[in-house]
Amino acid sequence: MLTAVYKSKKKADTFLFVEKRDDFDKVPEPLMAMFGQPLYVMIINLAKREHLGGSDLEAVKGALSDQGYYLQLPPPEQNLLSQLRKENGVDSD
Repeated sequence: MLTAVYKSKKKADTFLFVEKRDDFDKVPEPLMAMFGQPLYVMIINLAKREHLGGSDLEAVKGALSDQGYYLQLPPPEQNLLSQLRKENGVDSD
C-alpha cells in the first residue's frame, strides 16, 4: 500500500497521508484550510513497514482504506512545571 506524505506549513510536526500524490479530493476542506499548503515529503510503502515513527501503522492503513487520508498530529506538549511540582510533592493527585 503506497501513500504520499505531506507536512503542514502552518502546524509544526503535523503530517497528512493520502492515497495518491497530490490527490486531496477526499480530505475535508476545513481540514485542508487548517493544514495549509501541503509540502510533499515522500512516498512510502506501508506494506513493507513494521512501524511508523509517530503513528500506529494499522491506524494509518485503516484510515487510508476507510476515508482516503490520515492526519498525524504531534503528541501533546508536557507541562514540565506541573510534572516537577508533582515530583517534588507540591501538587497532589
